[in-house]
Amino acid sequence: MDADKKDATTRESLIPLNKYVAHSGVCGRREAAELVKEGKVTVNGDKIFEPGYKVSQADKILVKGKPIFLQRNSVYILLNKPKDYLTTASDPQGRKTVLDLIKGATPERVYPVGRLDRNTTGVLLLTNDGELAQKLTHPSFEVKKIYEVTLDKPVTKKDLDSIVSGITLEDGFVAADSVGYADSKSKNVVGIEIHSGRNRIVRRIFEHLGYDVKALDRVMFANLTKKNVERSKWRFLNDKEVRLLKFMNKSFLRKNKSVENA
Repeated sequence: MDADKKDATTRESLIPLNKYVAHSGVCGRREAAELVKEGKVTVNGDKIFEPGYKVSQADKILVKGKPIFLQRNSVYILLNKPKDYLTTASDPQGRKTVLDLIKGATPERVYPVGRLDRNTTGVLLLTNDGELAQKLTHPSFEVKKIYEVTLDKPVTKKDLDSIVSGITLEDGFVAADSVGYADSKSKNVVGIEIHSGRNRIVRRIFEHLGYDVKALDRVMFANLTKKNVERSKWRFLNDKEVRLLKFMNKSFLRKNKSVENA
């Protein structure tokens, strides 16, 4: 589209193509300029090779064949969830929700990505980016989750092996990617990596094997950890973290999807 032909009202919202690509969360502005020069960006069906080419939100822009959208007001918040808070936007019974913990953080309406039980603690992402939230929770992407589980009694090596080889619950087969003792001094504390997003899956695995879960803490979700975020506190994600999430970096997706499609 010829920028000179765009009307005056649209002209006010024109921005350089590489800036538009960067603000959509695809990459940094310098990398965006390279993508444009390499002919990997199209505007309304035409390949554009000039990073400074002016575009607006009315234009249809594809990067490597995938549509992108300007996300100036997207918000991404990492919360270290405490116990006794519901992972929901609102509760009819007036109980405490995770949104109570981030009051005043942003004027945008954000929602939890996925769900942690009321008494499960740890990493929780909140955002208003619906497209990303759908990706992160869709079973086909199998995003990595790591939990620390405290049990009522020592976990046997046999049961650890069963968790990795797989067990059959009432809603089907499930296998963890890896599991092991989290504390060398206590076999009551176990670390488990799993991609399944099924409801209460970690608690149900251990309950199935005869254990009572005393505490469950999510220490990693995708590429996000609780590092430097105290319980009940939150922080905004940085640009790099958001880009890794958007492009489903292979480091936090299942390496071998053939084992289980939970």
